[in-house]
Amino acid sequence: MSEPSRPFLPLNIAVLTASDSRTEANDASGSLLLGRLNDAGHTGCDKQIVPDDIYRIRAVVSGWIADPEIDVVITTGGTGVTGRDGTPEAVAPLLDKQLDGFGEMFRMLSFEEIGSSTLQSRALAGVANGTYLFVLPGSPSACATAWDRLILSQLDNRTLPCNLPMLMPRLKER
Repeated sequence: MSEPSRPFLPLNIAVLTASDSRTEANDASGSLLLGRLNDAGHTGCDKQIVPDDIYRIRAVVSGWIADPEIDVVITTGGTGVTGRDGTPEAVAPLLDKQLDGFGEMFRMLSFEEIGSSTLQSRALAGVANGTYLFVLPGSPSACATAWDRLILSQLDNRTLPCNLPMLMPRLKER
């Protein structure tokens, strides 16, 4: 449900692709996310590609969550189970709170599309320093599912009965 009389609140969103092989020329997932968030009325304030290295990923994400101008960070890639897949390990220690329902719902929706292969995904979401973080798999279809079916509506302040932007003023309460 949506409240159309409420004015839309655009958010500043940074996108990180974690990959040893992606470049700006072939980063389909990062480009898809940037296109989707811009089409929704949000601002893509930064986009980077870093190798599948826990410390490089953590450094970029840490810089973004320390930046008061960035509201949301979305990563793509590195959520599988191979040796170089370490995005959840890079991001999880930074989180103040994890949104367990995101990973659960993403895998439920993904199951409809790819069956039991979804159990290999370690997608997650949470909050760090007042910034929302979403850690997505590297495939464009997984990014589309996560954005279209979960993230888009939750980042829209008109979504009822509740949405993530409505909580932003209270995220740093102690």
